[in-house]
Amino acid sequence: MSRVIRAAVFQTAWTGDKESMIRVHEQAVRDAAAQGAQVLCFQELFYGPYFCQVQDPAFYAYAERIPDGPIVRRFQALARELGIVLVLPMYEEEQPGVLYNTAAVIDADGSYLGKYRKTHIPQVKGFWEKFYFRPGNSGWPVFDTAVGKIGVYICYDRHFPEGWRALGLAGAEIVFNPSATSRGLSAYLWQLEQPASAVANEYFVGAINRVGVEEYGDNDFYGTSYFVDPAAQFVGEPASDKETELVVRDLDMATLREVRDRWQFYRDRAPGAYSPLTAP
Repeated sequence: MSRVIRAAVFQTAWTGDKESMIRVHEQAVRDAAAQGAQVLCFQELFYGPYFCQVQDPAFYAYAERIPDGPIVRRFQALARELGIVLVLPMYEEEQPGVLYNTAAVIDADGSYLGKYRKTHIPQVKGFWEKFYFRPGNSGWPVFDTAVGKIGVYICYDRHFPEGWRALGLAGAEIVFNPSATSRGLSAYLWQLEQPASAVANEYFVGAINRVGVEEYGDNDFYGTSYFVDPAAQFVGEPASDKETELVVRDLDMATLREVRDRWQFYRDRAPGAYSPLTAP
């Protein structure tokens, strides 16, 4: 019998303050669980604005410890109550002045499984991320959750194929890519890159993007969150490009085996030929 995972992603607009943003996401967890979702991923830096449109040290205050901070603990309790796996993209403070763009992974029993730290950090107009984040040093972990093997790749990471492949080699079945990406910069890539990465690495991808224009800049976040299968086919329709939306889809894991048996990309890899790729 095939194994079907009911998975969800949640896109939303900035509410204007941290506490109300957290409450919106708590309600999304409850709504997802009511629809039978077993795993849910939020958008990049989920409980705040996308403050990287400006360079202001006041936003360092959004960072907190992972897993010992209050937001992780709050969502651990909710995951435990509802029996749902949660992926929480957050601003992490390892110690004062050492800050990362991070996703914490919480299992369905509320236990903390670990974190992924964003590896590739952009520094272009409207995305001044090097002001806020160190490059991640976590590698590309795959988390063995109650629903299966989950990986995370964050926003700008998606432009770099190496991490996608590392997640596949480590056994990922679903990779979530929480993002804050703007209509004017890379919208034309949004429905190309993740499907291409899904088929190249033969796993499901959940792509999440926030929506709306926030008060810190003119980035127009265009939503259109979606799931794509290992054959690069969308699972249902992408979400709205303007509205808050919870996307819940059934992912049939039999598709993963079917595609891998058909294409055999992992069999036909030639890692001995790739050493020039790691040259500086």
